[in-house]
Amino acid sequence: MKTRTIRLLALILAFGALWSASAQTASQVAVPYPTVKTPKAIDIGPMSAVEGNAPISITVALHLRNVDDAENLLKAVSTPGSAQYHHFLTSEQFTARFAPTNADVAKVAAGLAKYGLTAERTTATTLKVTGTPANLERAFAVSLHTYQVAAHGNSRSYTYHAPLGRATIPTEIAGGSISAVAGLDSRPAMYPHNRKSPQSLTRKPSKTFANGSNGNTSGEWTVTDFANYYDIQPLYSAGISGANRVLGIMTFAAFTKSDAFAYWNALGLAVKQSRLRVVNVDGGPGKPSDDSGSDETTIDVEQSGGLAPGANIIVYQAPNTNQASVDIFAAAIEANVADSLSISWGFWEWYQNLENSPVIDPITGKTIGITDATHELLVRAGIQGQSVFTAAGDSGAYDANRDFGNCYPASCSAPLTVDYPASDTAITAAGGTTLPGIQSYCLNAACTPPYFNVNVVNERAWSWDYLDRLCTKLGYDPVSCGIFSAGGGGGVSILFDEPDYQFALRGIQRSQAGQSWSLNGQLVYTLPAHFPGRNVPDLSFNADPDTGYQIYYTSSSSGFGIQSFWGGTSFVAPQLNGVTALLGQYTKERLGLLNPLVYSLALTNQAYTGANPPLHVIKYGDNWFYYARNGYSPAVGLGTLNVANFANVFKSLP
Repeated sequence: MKTRTIRLLALILAFGALWSASAQTASQVAVPYPTVKTPKAIDIGPMSAVEGNAPISITVALHLRNVDDAENLLKAVSTPGSAQYHHFLTSEQFTARFAPTNADVAKVAAGLAKYGLTAERTTATTLKVTGTPANLERAFAVSLHTYQVAAHGNSRSYTYHAPLGRATIPTEIAGGSISAVAGLDSRPAMYPHNRKSPQSLTRKPSKTFANGSNGNTSGEWTVTDFANYYDIQPLYSAGISGANRVLGIMTFAAFTKSDAFAYWNALGLAVKQSRLRVVNVDGGPGKPSDDSGSDETTIDVEQSGGLAPGANIIVYQAPNTNQASVDIFAAAIEANVADSLSISWGFWEWYQNLENSPVIDPITGKTIGITDATHELLVRAGIQGQSVFTAAGDSGAYDANRDFGNCYPASCSAPLTVDYPASDTAITAAGGTTLPGIQSYCLNAACTPPYFNVNVVNERAWSWDYLDRLCTKLGYDPVSCGIFSAGGGGGVSILFDEPDYQFALRGIQRSQAGQSWSLNGQLVYTLPAHFPGRNVPDLSFNADPDTGYQIYYTSSSSGFGIQSFWGGTSFVAPQLNGVTALLGQYTKERLGLLNPLVYSLALTNQAYTGANPPLHVIKYGDNWFYYARNGYSPAVGLGTLNVANFANVFKSLP
């Protein structure tokens, strides 16, 4: 991890649109994820004075034993040709080999007990640490304050707590054994990666897609259209439905189960009423609501479960906090019930350095955030054979821009940035494309002829720069039109090194020079130039709302409805999850981390050639900076899957 800037709390509080959370009430009332409409948070005083000194809990994560050995084993079980390929470990085997020992845990618990804190082991690597705010402040050398966000829109007023400065790990447990301390702040951590068509542009949906649509018009795709276009039907014809597989969804908002069943039943899918199970982590996120992101969870369940109608589904749902973002991965991976997992929430990978969420180890001098703990959990998932997918973001090559309320150019710069957890090397990052076809737009309020037609000739990397001529015709620039910087997330990580599976592959980039993030005219951070970082994304599918999808959704403000023109890479992550359930049934095994296999296909010229290529190259379009090409690009990754052909590649492996 890079050196953090500690002096920024006052600056970030001034940009209060970013913060909104309440761990105390999360189990009863859902809280909004941050948007530009969220009012400035007001510091209303020390937490113990405002809220009393009742005990609260945080999560302390411990490093794995022999982390390097675990990384090497992940590579071995994931790489075709290795003697250990797909020789996955059970949870018990992993714990015995790599988890902190009982003595390690007892040492940490004893160190925390000196401050009046109790520690309970919740998973192989995480502890639930409980104590009064006063004792937590004393242990971690920090002052906790309560912040209040005023009521806005349909959202109530609420409070959260956060430290005034950067916390320090107690010396009794410092020295390198702690991988994360999460929960000293309870503000939201994640943003959902879905989008709708720009409100400034009105569609006249009259043209259908070329090549594979069942007739649904632009913006009204279902999983049936997806299955036709990306060649899943041969698996269905062979009786493959995801039967005897379990797919998991990790999310930070609740959903209405009947929406998913209404969607599947409308498509004539044979699904069991008992297929859905909900596991609440850290008390759960509260009731479904629009502003907490319930539409995101609905998308994830409908898409993954629709593509694999025979699979069972576990929805792990938690409040939207840093603590829960660690705990939800830990819960799903520790249980090891789901064969594959997806998450469609994320944030700019450097974003949390702007908060006081990371902590300092006084002995090693290192600053520790949640990314270290989450990475080791993802390594464990791969060793256990669990495939994990995540959305790469919906702000093209400028991920930070959306996280900060699309503030460019009015109040912030737009550096080239990528999303987390997509930037982690132990997860498969999902990018986005735009489908071919003619899109017709209205030029007047009555939506009468003439119309403005946009012809997308080939499937291309998704960015809305192809709508720039339309915006100009209507008198908008790309920002005021709402098209910049929407697109499939992609670029170069500045936190994670380039992984072995991307080494020597043409198209892999290093970070660009001259990338700085400033807010309200003040320089905040200059990104490292020419850093050999992990490239994002890995694989893509259709994610453009203008060639996008229907969802069945019960809105907390308007009730149930069938909504169109939804998109975002949050569709692609659960689609890969559902596809993996089909592949698992087809091959009769877990698949683990897919990245080494798919990149080896590209490195050995097997990806796009032959009679039945497993991948389809996307060589048109861009994501506002990186251009698609004949091979890998950060605009779209390795391209899209031909699912039936990809299944046969897996089937042919030893």
